[in-house]
Amino acid sequence: MGMDPDVGCLTVFQSRRSCYGRTAERWPSTKHRFRALFPPFAPGVKCFAPSDGPGIFDGPLQVAPRRFLARGRIPRERMLGRLIPRDERFFELFDQLAAHLATAANMLDKLFGDVKHVNDHVRAIKDVEHKADLLTATINQRIDKSFITPIDREDIHMLASRLDDVIDLLDGTSRRFEMLHISEVLPRAKQLTNVLCRAANEIQAAVSEMRKPPAVNQHVALIKHLEEEGDAIYHEAVGALFAGSPNPLEVLKWKEMYDTLERAIDSCMGVAQVLQSISLKNA
Repeated sequence: MGMDPDVGCLTVFQSRRSCYGRTAERWPSTKHRFRALFPPFAPGVKCFAPSDGPGIFDGPLQVAPRRFLARGRIPRERMLGRLIPRDERFFELFDQLAAHLATAANMLDKLFGDVKHVNDHVRAIKDVEHKADLLTATINQRIDKSFITPIDREDIHMLASRLDDVIDLLDGTSRRFEMLHISEVLPRAKQLTNVLCRAANEIQAAVSEMRKPPAVNQHVALIKHLEEEGDAIYHEAVGALFAGSPNPLEVLKWKEMYDTLERAIDSCMGVAQVLQSISLKNA
């Protein structure tokens, strides 16, 4: 075994040993030299015989230096990514979906402060929810059509689904408000919509910076704090409903509203956890 000055690689002479094909390619300078892309050479290592030669080979083998071997084999996704560009439009679609979420949350907050125009607010939120459904369908279709995606396909589907779920809950909250014929908003309900609005804005900011793990972690921490704030308000609100001798119909109405708002806030935390996982995996 010695250093070949022509190619700068170790040349291993192996007499009367059989080497069977595996993961090397023919070295162009000499008929019986090969460049092996597996861990350091040892007698009996399997490698390809020349395409024009016999299946069993006796002779010198070309082995790449350790600095190349230590790197290992290039993943197929990275190798293909150099030849075929990744579909980066997914990030733009996520930004649009997160913007729909923030818009719907702000509309819901306005609805709870403007009871006289409930129907208008409900229709506006429904329009946003419909746009979000179409956008989610576009993202799922694009997953099937894209050869190379910027992040894992299951992560794309998961994030799009979680964002759409929160928007669906916001739409459901507004429709319940209309169906239950609520004429006066309780203070704690307005506090919950305010928390939900701030959480949605944090999600929008986190989505726009999802390729920056430190920034995403900051937004996730804020969303977690908002979730805890929402839980505290929810517990106080439900407890106040049953205090004294309340009107049973009012209890039923507001218990339903509080539960829906609390689920929406919890769903925001679910989106934040998916974002954090994606950003860390692709850092």
